[in-house]
Amino acid sequence: MSEVSGAKADGQSWLGPLIVLCGGICIGFAPIGLRLGVDTMGPQAIAFWRYVAATPMVFALVVLVYKRLPVMPNRFVLMAGVFFALDIALWHQALTLTTVANSTFILNLGNIGVGLLAWIFLKERVTGIWAIAVVIAIVGALLLTQGGGASTQGDIRGDLMAIGSAIFVSFYMLTLKIARREIGGLDVLFWVTVVEMVTAGLVTLLAGETFIPADPAGWRAPILLAVIVQCLGQGLIISGLGRTSAAIAGVLLLVQPVVAAAVSWRFFGEPLVALQILGGALILVGVFLSQTGKRPEKASQSA
Repeated sequence: MSEVSGAKADGQSWLGPLIVLCGGICIGFAPIGLRLGVDTMGPQAIAFWRYVAATPMVFALVVLVYKRLPVMPNRFVLMAGVFFALDIALWHQALTLTTVANSTFILNLGNIGVGLLAWIFLKERVTGIWAIAVVIAIVGALLLTQGGGASTQGDIRGDLMAIGSAIFVSFYMLTLKIARREIGGLDVLFWVTVVEMVTAGLVTLLAGETFIPADPAGWRAPILLAVIVQCLGQGLIISGLGRTSAAIAGVLLLVQPVVAAAVSWRFFGEPLVALQILGGALILVGVFLSQTGKRPEKASQSA
């Protein structure tokens, strides 16, 4: 009986990481949605309406799935919402100044940093293979920023904003991991989205942006971001983090620059050269190694 249970557990050990990986793929479309709407609406206003559009969707999901209203949040949920909103605020601004590949790579350094934070604050152990996977994935993501003509070179101001965004995303992932210990995934997603909406509204006011797009077509971007990125992407990541260590999740989310760079090649004329394609391949290798190098947890730790 124990052998059957062990086999079942091994079969399910990939479920959490797979959910996180799918969420990362969805998040990879975030810069695409922003670029499509930035001509008719400011970057901070787009973020605000993304959360506004997503809030009723997530509320409906909570009611349909749990058959109840969302439970009250804890302080870590509130902290995660603020960190994420500030992360997106800086990243959206960075995307108006630098390339999709540059900003997305720098942002995803925060996903690597969360592994170190989890080791320090949550005592989550990491393996040597994980460290190797991190190095491979970082090198791959760095290669994604290379190549391209002068017209696609990044602005140092945008890169600095992306660095700030990466810092916030590290603390977002950490507080999110802690929040998921007590509250269900959809409950966390709902309250995080509400906090993000309020924070983004204040940031939009401080930035002096108008809340209404200059053209009705401008509504497409926040709706696209709400459905694909906020509900699907962030929802999958929140759900997967309940079954995945923060260190592994951080490496898995490096799939985002691969998706973003590939799609931006098609939509925004930011072509990938051979060096960048090699970088994308290295990221995928790092993602695979990060999971194979996962340290098995004892039953008592899982409990």
